[in-house]
Amino acid sequence: MHRNAALTEPRMRQNVLTVMIAVFGAGAVLLGAWGAHGLHGVLDARSLDVWHTAVRFQFWHVLALVAVAMLPSASRARRVASWALAIGIVLFCGSLYALALGAPSVVGFVTPIGGLAFVAGWIALAVAVGRRCRG
Repeated sequence: MHRNAALTEPRMRQNVLTVMIAVFGAGAVLLGAWGAHGLHGVLDARSLDVWHTAVRFQFWHVLALVAVAMLPSASRARRVASWALAIGIVLFCGSLYALALGAPSVVGFVTPIGGLAFVAGWIALAVAVGRRCRG
């Protein structure tokens, strides 16, 4: 690997993480606004509740991604945390959005996989912070 490439790899990873945070954060705002204003009268109360659950989970996990991005070192646990949380947002929240909009119930089988990705992300974040605290 070229020496300059090795120096820029952590920066490139940080840029990818920052873009993920920005896209997921902006998406949560837009999807929340659409649910609050554009979907009333279109979706029933149960579907709107599912929609708002997805928005809440997306926002909380965007904040978790911010915590991951603030870790000073690019450890394996940090990479696992960032990707697991991102996959969780896509699978868990994405499946709930789809279900709220009337997707077939089989889409619901994806939701717990996204939930497990969230759990893995939080555990990896704890490991990354724990290793950082130990020195």
